[in-house]
Amino acid sequence: MDSFLHGFIVCFGLIVSIGAQNAFLLKQGILKQHVFWIALICFVCDVLLMGIGVLGLGSLIAQSPLFSFILAVIGALFLFTYGSRSFIAAYQGSSQLLMQGDKSKSSLKKAVLVTLAITLLNPHVYIDTVVIVGGIGGTLSFDQKIQFLTGALICSFLWFFGVGYGAGLLSPYFEKRRTWQILDSITGLIMYGIAFSLIIYAIGVFNQL
Repeated sequence: MDSFLHGFIVCFGLIVSIGAQNAFLLKQGILKQHVFWIALICFVCDVLLMGIGVLGLGSLIAQSPLFSFILAVIGALFLFTYGSRSFIAAYQGSSQLLMQGDKSKSSLKKAVLVTLAITLLNPHVYIDTVVIVGGIGGTLSFDQKIQFLTGALICSFLWFFGVGYGAGLLSPYFEKRRTWQILDSITGLIMYGIAFSLIIYAIGVFNQL
């Protein structure tokens, strides 16, 4: 039970921060679009990455500077693009129009691709799941690893589905154009901030190549 709680607490401390993944899930939850599939993809990615890390295979990713550099550059470009679109949406107020049905509902395919990109092109995801969670869980016995991983994954499941469906309760507050502009602006700032951190990270990794 101690290992289970340890895994739950470690995952909670890492997952709560508002990053690109959580910001996108929150927005889609408010729009009530494809929430189940987006939350499921986020959770399944955690299952795979945390499993790889805790079971001792994470070093293959963590110890590859070239892989980390390529991933950081691609991730930064994607986040700059997504952040720019958020700023444009904030200026035009287009997210509010989307919620009111003035624009067609975004496709499931597009939502899935964006979710996968935000999740898998962000090196911080690998650092949190494979390196940190895997590094802590990797020091335990096999039975303790299973308990630790179970606790972490239950936390991940509750968080993603809780945020996705809980955000829908905020819908009445997002009927105003100004509220959406604030959310889109915050999302854009988050994306830009992470993108800049990835550029700095990539420069550091490049110097090691």
